[in-house]
Amino acid sequence: MFSPPSRKSTFTARKNAADQMDESFISSPTVPNRPATGTPAPWTSRLSVLSRIPQAKRTEIEDGVDAVQPVYVGEFPQVVRDAQIMAVQNCVPADSSVSGGMDKETSLAWIICGNRLFVWNFLSAAASKKCVALDISSFMSENGDTVHANNWLVCVVDWASSTKASRKVVQPGSSTGIVMYKKNTRTLIFWPDIGNAGKISPVSVNFSELEATYLHQNAKAPMANEDIGMAKSCSITSLIATAIPATNNSCIVLACSANGVLWRFMCSPSGIQGDGNYPLNKNGDPRLLIWHTHRHSLDDSTKQFLLLTDQGIQCFAVKLGFEFDVTKIWCHKIISSDGDLGIQKDLAGQKKIWPLDLDVDVDGKVLTILIAIFCKDRITSSSYTEYSLLTMQYKSGVDVAKSKGENILEKKAPIQVIIPKARVEDEEFLFSMRLKVGGKPAGSAIILSGDGTATVSHYWRNSTKLYQFDLPHDAGKVLDASVLPSMDDSGDGAWIVLTEKAGVWAIPERAVLLGGVEPPERSLSRKGSSNDGSLQEEKRNFSVAGNIAMRRATSEAWDVGDKPRAGFTGVTRRGAQDEESEALLSQLFHDFLLSGKVEGVLEKLKNSRAFEREGEINVFSRTSKSIIDTLAKHWTATRGPEIVFSVVSTQLVEKQQKHQKYLEFLALSKCHEELCSQQRQSLQIIMEHGEKLAGMMQLRELQSMAHTSTAGLGYYHDSDSRASGALWDLIQLVGEKARRNTVLLMDRDNAEVFYSRVSDLEELFHCLDRQLEYVISGEMPILVQFQRASELSNVCVIIFRSAMQYRSGHQLWYPPPEGLTPWYSKSIVWNGLWSLAAFMLELLKETNRLDDSARFDFYLNLQVLCEVLLESYSNAISGKVERKEEHRTLLDEYWKRRDTLLDSLFQQARKFGTAKLQDLTKENKDQDKDLLMTFSSKLLSIARRHEGYQTMWGICSDLNDSELLRSLMHESMGPKGGFSCFVFKQLYETKQFSKLMRLGEEFQDELAAFLTQHPDLLWLHEVFLHRFSTAAETLHSLSLSKDGRSISSNEIESNGSRTTLTLARRKHFLNLAKISTMAGKDISYELKMKRIEADLNILKLQEEIMTLIPDGEEKQSIQHKLLPVIDLIELCLKLQTRELSLRAFDLFSGTGASFIRSNISLLEECWRNAANQDDWEELHQTSLAEGWSDEMMFEVLKDTVLFRSSNKCYGPDAKTFEGRFDEVLPLRLCEHEHEHDPNLKDANTGSSVEGVLMQHKDFPDAGKLMLTAIVLGTGATPMDD
Repeated sequence: MFSPPSRKSTFTARKNAADQMDESFISSPTVPNRPATGTPAPWTSRLSVLSRIPQAKRTEIEDGVDAVQPVYVGEFPQVVRDAQIMAVQNCVPADSSVSGGMDKETSLAWIICGNRLFVWNFLSAAASKKCVALDISSFMSENGDTVHANNWLVCVVDWASSTKASRKVVQPGSSTGIVMYKKNTRTLIFWPDIGNAGKISPVSVNFSELEATYLHQNAKAPMANEDIGMAKSCSITSLIATAIPATNNSCIVLACSANGVLWRFMCSPSGIQGDGNYPLNKNGDPRLLIWHTHRHSLDDSTKQFLLLTDQGIQCFAVKLGFEFDVTKIWCHKIISSDGDLGIQKDLAGQKKIWPLDLDVDVDGKVLTILIAIFCKDRITSSSYTEYSLLTMQYKSGVDVAKSKGENILEKKAPIQVIIPKARVEDEEFLFSMRLKVGGKPAGSAIILSGDGTATVSHYWRNSTKLYQFDLPHDAGKVLDASVLPSMDDSGDGAWIVLTEKAGVWAIPERAVLLGGVEPPERSLSRKGSSNDGSLQEEKRNFSVAGNIAMRRATSEAWDVGDKPRAGFTGVTRRGAQDEESEALLSQLFHDFLLSGKVEGVLEKLKNSRAFEREGEINVFSRTSKSIIDTLAKHWTATRGPEIVFSVVSTQLVEKQQKHQKYLEFLALSKCHEELCSQQRQSLQIIMEHGEKLAGMMQLRELQSMAHTSTAGLGYYHDSDSRASGALWDLIQLVGEKARRNTVLLMDRDNAEVFYSRVSDLEELFHCLDRQLEYVISGEMPILVQFQRASELSNVCVIIFRSAMQYRSGHQLWYPPPEGLTPWYSKSIVWNGLWSLAAFMLELLKETNRLDDSARFDFYLNLQVLCEVLLESYSNAISGKVERKEEHRTLLDEYWKRRDTLLDSLFQQARKFGTAKLQDLTKENKDQDKDLLMTFSSKLLSIARRHEGYQTMWGICSDLNDSELLRSLMHESMGPKGGFSCFVFKQLYETKQFSKLMRLGEEFQDELAAFLTQHPDLLWLHEVFLHRFSTAAETLHSLSLSKDGRSISSNEIESNGSRTTLTLARRKHFLNLAKISTMAGKDISYELKMKRIEADLNILKLQEEIMTLIPDGEEKQSIQHKLLPVIDLIELCLKLQTRELSLRAFDLFSGTGASFIRSNISLLEECWRNAANQDDWEELHQTSLAEGWSDEMMFEVLKDTVLFRSSNKCYGPDAKTFEGRFDEVLPLRLCEHEHEHDPNLKDANTGSSVEGVLMQHKDFPDAGKLMLTAIVLGTGATPMDD
């Protein structure tokens, strides 16, 4: 038997408590719906009652036996109970047993009792209403065989498997089929649609007949009569089924028989067809089949399945069609002489190895195999069985979907020995064991044995811990186990167990972590152990192990999974001091409620260190949470929604009154003052509990009004028709998620959980974000979608306004808000609001299907929702700014969504206004402005609050209201200009310069700041402000700007773009700069005028140079550009003309000494170019031949370029902006430089004009003539040589 020991308290404590119960109460008919089986009623005091126990009294229970107990989830449907009672009354033989199972994908449970198959959703809070009973009496054997646990194979087929199963609640009547196989009669049965079982009859086929037909068709000898008895060995041992895509309730069923043959059955409403005989025993005898769970695309027509054999694992691919196409993909031998591949065989003491069962994790990457090894002790010669878990994973780099070959797996972890020495069992018992993986704690597995026990194995800190699911004997056996599905993407939940007589139970993660024990040396079963002495010893040992389990539960438990488990870490992080402080606080508050006295409360709490924690773990905030989250007694579903709403109202009012008393207690005891100064976040949480409670009460009122009139068909099938609607479906989703995530609540109704868990109100917005499509389906009529979206919008607004009203009424109770973010400004809230708002924006495109009134109401709902969403974002950003946290990403998201919402609402408001104006007569056209303002007033208010400048501008433009525009500009003035800057930008981009400049009369400084980036208009505004000197500087810089862009009205091109500034336009700006400088006349007036004149001269020179350049592409490309002085000089040098050579010196004259000094090499090049413009050798020969006199020489030389250049730079009329040429480049070499050292002539040839000329090719002969020309140019007498 496979059954480890458990902590004694798990069984005996409950048994003793049950023995002490009043027998009259147990048998009393006053207990409704009590089963007649004698099983302890699940609704008696179990772990779920803890949530209703006051917080002060709960600590003792949490630290006791209940911490490791399973949790009751739900009772069997009443029809199942009735069938069980009927079976007892009919005296069913003792050797018969109930057969049942659970399907993880659909959350459906099934039980075969008598001659009926019962199917229901084990997560549904009202399971008794949705149970399908299928009559299977016609498929029983003629001799009326009894039901045996291992006599049936059942598969559930979900026809809607393409949807997201993790987010829906599958009911047994919603697109579900059932495939059954009865082993003793070898009959295969198929129900195409169990929800319509009364209309659609099942189809069946006898496997023996099908096998004989197949053998006959393939010309094989039929089975002889004497071999009929061997049919049992050829019977089907494993069965799997899956839906065929793009078909109507048709599925493919794969089955393997004990003789190693794979069969395929095509099941459809019209019948069952079978073929196959695909041999599987080439690499070992087959054990079972399972589907491979790695991710497939929804359109994939091929699916993989795994086969466990007595030697290893094989993977096949099957086409999901009408052709029998099976392909072997890979195989891995886990039992071999190589221990690295799996289990090493032929070790000392080993006699036989059985792979018993196989399961795959949800990602299909990790395979877990349950192994049993028959061993014999060589010393004592005693035999025993060792049970272990082998965990395999794909080797690195292997593609799970495309892997092929052999031995592609590797060990993920060492083999986990679960039971080192267990009792020797027969093979039938061994093969009845089942393995399942995927539950919490992460990495755990549950093993189900044939005698009805369930054990969770958890590998932690290099050792295996076992937790046995244990209920009293009259609870019956464990039929099956599954994993509680999660409502979000956080993974699977806790283990959930289907029992034979006691309903459905869950094993909390905490119970496994705290109640797990070391593997025993011998298994302990209901049959008893072979060694009673060792049994008692082991019990004592594991009792000690159980006592130290809490001490071992530290933060190291985080290493079990990929992330810390909130439920477990929350337990371990709260120490004994916190528990004592919380208990003391609860007791003091209870005394206050009785007496109204608070003497010594503050001192007692300080001494207990109650003020040391901050946030949600603070004892004051935890006590507040326990007040608003108190669970009341179970509702009675048959009392009707009117009574239910009345009960909810009463509970919420009581909670609100008690929470207000709690605030008074904090104030009178001066704890409020202490929290306000030391633990602001904790006090904020306490006050937010009041906000959420107020919001929940408003939701209750809204739901109470909604149930009187149907708002639409409920998406959840178990919704009451009178209470159906979007809010009701949303309540079901939130409650269902809370129930799945907290197993303590599994026995509660969804609505009960929702209205009780007040502190989790933000989960409503999380469901809006993740599961909105299940509340408002695209398959619904468009009018219903509008109604439901409006209803949900109203819900969100009511919650937000209720919180605001509560905050306003209790403002003095709140701590200083700096750095604190309200709960309704958390990401979980604004993401939910945005999902709903985005959906409503999409619906806006369909508003033409509504009448005017409904369309306008929908618009108003979206408008208010938009206000709530933007307010949530605004508070969140403010909190981040105050805490000095990074907020740029959030701010960008806020801006983007704000603009999207406001723009859509504005366009819709325009449509409303336009449609309304068309209905007005001509004499009423004066009402246009008032009408447009009516549709836009609320939107304008939202835009003003959240700086929606585009919307504000659009409204003002449509109204053509300059007064409103100026008023908004005065209101919205921020550090970056606010709305006024936005208006300026719009006017500038739309070329409305006159309006822009007129606004400068009223917004002088704002416009001046804006126009700093637009100097082409800035100077006008500066002139208006009489800032003439500043205007002169702006005009001066504008005239010399490199981009050369102008917005002058007479230079706007036809396409509206600005043209390039021409040289004439630049000269115009310089002349205006002169006028402004003269008007300003500041201290540097003369210097500014001189600089402007120099720049004017340079512009004039550029114009002259452009006239001297030959026409061509180069001239066209530069004639209107402002060229730098250096480029102009180089252009003059490049063209090598006399006039341009002289213009180069004029350009140098217009610059300062610093420019000349920085470009002295360029100046020297200009002198070389000037010397090259005349033939000095010819002039020298002519002067010698004609014998020129001084006058003749002067007349000839004054026409040379050297003479004229010297006159421009060094002559008496030479003009420069600042400095002189001789300060940078002297005209002559100093005499002493070549008197003492003739070599200095060569060394200093570049230090003067004379030195430059000495490098000329004609200087040796005509040097004197050249020097005479530059000297005469300065107005001096020529030197004597």
